[in-house]
Amino acid sequence: MNTFQIQDVTLGGDDLFFILGPCAIESEEFTWQMARDIKVIADRLGIPFFFKASYDKANRTAADSYRGPGAKAGSALLGAIGKELGVPVTTDIHTPEDAEIAAEHVDFLQIPAFLCRQTDLLEAAAKTGRGVNIKKGQFLAPWDCKNIVEKMRHFGCEKFTLTERGTTFGYNNLVTDMRSLYWMRQEGVPVIFDATHSVQRPGGDGKTTGGDGELAPVLARAAVATGVDGIFMETHADPPNAFSDGPNQVPLDQLEKVLTSLVAIQNALKP
Repeated sequence: MNTFQIQDVTLGGDDLFFILGPCAIESEEFTWQMARDIKVIADRLGIPFFFKASYDKANRTAADSYRGPGAKAGSALLGAIGKELGVPVTTDIHTPEDAEIAAEHVDFLQIPAFLCRQTDLLEAAAKTGRGVNIKKGQFLAPWDCKNIVEKMRHFGCEKFTLTERGTTFGYNNLVTDMRSLYWMRQEGVPVIFDATHSVQRPGGDGKTTGGDGELAPVLARAAVATGVDGIFMETHADPPNAFSDGPNQVPLDQLEKVLTSLVAIQNALKP
């Protein structure tokens, strides 16, 4: 397993790490408050985590859906949060230009699932020197990740992870095959399970994406039991009124209970 460090978080080590935060940067005040609240929970549980929020929701269902403040303002905000709170931060990038902008402030660059085979984007992310998290496309088999791994190594990047976020299952639905976590880890890189995007119903509510958020903790528990290095989980103080992906996000007031159960499962598996 290729193990590496980003600030105080070890990826691919013995302990589970987490990527936690709201789907989108809704405002500066909201994002700061979410980051502070999540850090309090993480510190209480003693768990390592990245704070996550997206500065641009570029794959929204409708043209008039909220997107975010943009790469420059959003990345700068995340960088300020990370510096003040002492936590590494992560966000999505969508273009090679985004990679350069975000890398100035963000510790861990995320490649969206729809863009996981975009060679120019992978190369740009790799060349920033930052860690890179690549989400497996809903259209890919787990063994297809071998080509992604080979691309990243070809570009000289060894600090990268793969994320499982569900596979297209008919129309407006996703399904997660827990076997994929095992197969993806055979490539020798840390693997993350995205619990909240895996329960999406893409476009399922007409002009918005639906989802089964109550199932996110269920799938997360299964993923930890199966064997995974990290858990990605979006959370929101008020999911019904979230600007993006509300139906999938774990309510903030339930987050500590969910994380406690995941850590307990991982501890039970240790030799």
